[in-house]
Amino acid sequence: MSDTTIRTYSSDRQQNENESESEVEVESSDERLSCPECGGRVVNDEEHGESICADCGLVIEEDSIDRGPEWRAFNSTEKDNKSRVGAPTTNMMHDKGLSTNIGWQDKDAYGNSLSSSQRQKMQRLRKWNERFRTRNSKERNLKQALGEIERMASALGLPKEVRETASVIYRRALSEDLLPGRSIEGVATSALYAAARQMQTPRSIDEVANVSRIDAMEFKRTYRYIVRELGLEVAPADPASYVPRFASELDLPDEVERRARELLDNAKEDGVTSGKSPVGLAAAAIYASSLLTNHKVTQSEVSEVTDVSEVTIRNRYQELLEATEVAA
Repeated sequence: MSDTTIRTYSSDRQQNENESESEVEVESSDERLSCPECGGRVVNDEEHGESICADCGLVIEEDSIDRGPEWRAFNSTEKDNKSRVGAPTTNMMHDKGLSTNIGWQDKDAYGNSLSSSQRQKMQRLRKWNERFRTRNSKERNLKQALGEIERMASALGLPKEVRETASVIYRRALSEDLLPGRSIEGVATSALYAAARQMQTPRSIDEVANVSRIDAMEFKRTYRYIVRELGLEVAPADPASYVPRFASELDLPDEVERRARELLDNAKEDGVTSGKSPVGLAAAAIYASSLLTNHKVTQSEVSEVTDVSEVTIRNRYQELLEATEVAA
C-alpha cells in the first residue's frame, strides 16, 4: 500500500471519528434540552436554580450553581462600580485607570523586603512604566491638568461628580485644540469652576483663584473663552446655593438657613438680585437671618467666612430687608 493511500485512509478514518463524536454531542445536548418524561422543552429557572420542563412542569435538576454575581446593577455606572475584575474606569485619570501601577513598597508578595539588586530593578521598572503611560505630549498634558484639577478640588472640598465633570470638560478642550496660547493651569481652573457651577455646588471666583496657580485676571479670561468655544450651558449662580455652606461654617442652626432662603426668594421676586454678586447676597442673607432669628453673628465673622467685605454685607443687608417689607 502506497504512502498516499495510507494518508488518505487515515484522514477518512479521522473524519468519520469526528463526525461520530459530533453526533454523540448533538444527541446528548438534545437529551439535556428535552424532558425525559414527555420530551418537552427544558428551560432554566435561574432565580430558583432549577431546570424544569416547560410542558409538564417536571423538575429535572435543582440546586444548580449560580455562576453570576451576587449583586444587581441597574445601570452601566453601577455595573462598573460593583465589578470585581478591576477598578472602574474614571475620567479623572489620563488613561481612565486602565493601566497598571507598580507600587512604591519594595516588598514581595509575602511582605518581605527586597534585596538591593531587586530594589534597583523595580525602580527601573517604575521609571519605564511611567514613561510608557505617557507616551506623547498630549497624554503628558492631560496627566498634569487632571492632577491640577484633583488638587484644587480637594482644597475646595468639591465632590467626585464635580471632578469627573471638570475632567470631561478639560478633555473636550484638549480634543478641540483650545489650549495653544493658554496655560494648562488656566484651562484646568476654568474647567473646574464651570463644572462646579453646572453641578449646583458653586464656589466663588475668589475662592477658586486662591487655590489656583494663576492670577484672577487670566482665570476669568480663560473661563469666558472655554465657555464660549465649548458652548457650555452654565446658569447664573443661585445665591441660595451658597447659604448651606456658609451657615455650616458659621455653626448656625437650620432655622437661620431657612430664613435666609426666604429672604433671597423675596429679593428675587422683587428683582433685587439682578446684577448683584451671588456670594454677597448669600452673605447678607445669612447676616440678616441670624439677626431676625436671635442667633446673632457679627459682620466681621460673616465677612471672614464668606470673603465678602463688611460694606457689601451692610448694603445688601438693607436691600434684602426692604424687599422683605415690600413682600409682606
